[in-house]
Amino acid sequence: MAPIKDETVDALRDLVNKLESRVEQLESKLQQVGGEGPTRGAKSSTESIRIILMGPPGAVAKKTPLGRDAKKIMDQGGLVSDEIMIEMIKNELDNNIECRNGFILDGFPRTVAQAERLDNMLKAKQQKLQHALELQIDDGLLVSRITGRLIHPASGRSYHKVFNPPKETMKDDVTGEPLIQRSDDNADTLKKRLSTYHDQTSPVVAYYQKTGIWKPIDASQDPNQVWKSIMGVFGERSKASSTTTTSSLLSKIGLRN
Repeated sequence: MAPIKDETVDALRDLVNKLESRVEQLESKLQQVGGEGPTRGAKSSTESIRIILMGPPGAVAKKTPLGRDAKKIMDQGGLVSDEIMIEMIKNELDNNIECRNGFILDGFPRTVAQAERLDNMLKAKQQKLQHALELQIDDGLLVSRITGRLIHPASGRSYHKVFNPPKETMKDDVTGEPLIQRSDDNADTLKKRLSTYHDQTSPVVAYYQKTGIWKPIDASQDPNQVWKSIMGVFGERSKASSTTTTSSLLSKIGLRN
């Protein structure tokens, strides 16, 4: 299999960025309103899951030893090895107490080789993946969404020029700091990246289909329904997927006007 280019990694991160932000916002919301569940002090499955990020604000942004190694490679235009990627994940699982009740990997693995290495690492820890979610959406619709995207670099908050514009043009609602539009968020570049993404993702999908943990999610649906579908896979269809909470979260992260 051909080496994965940085732009392909970006494409994968783009496709799961909204899921990442959505879960982080939900975690924060649940922490603020703790104790409202059916059993006081009991944590929902969403509250107990930690996202492990391969890039900012993950190990690279935290400047961990492995993160610094990865940054040096990326700054030189190289590709971070599978060994370093797996070791970063293992380090989080070993040392981050928030991962004890579960974790979500954002945009990883991207190849069958990475999937196999990940399974071997987890097997050595007597753990295994429970779900592999694929957010499916028509390329044309995805391009229309991404080309209108605006981002607050420091927090990762996203807006949309049409569907969820900021209160003040090109400024973050919370901090007032400038928003940016990535230079590669244009139709021609995205179409090329998506083509590469599909070529490299199909074998990974087939890998997880064989293991029986692959689940497709229709990401072209209404955002509330997408969220309910995701929570349904995690076996949590009631409180965490309530319309009120979900609508509030989606409006904050650029998926609802």
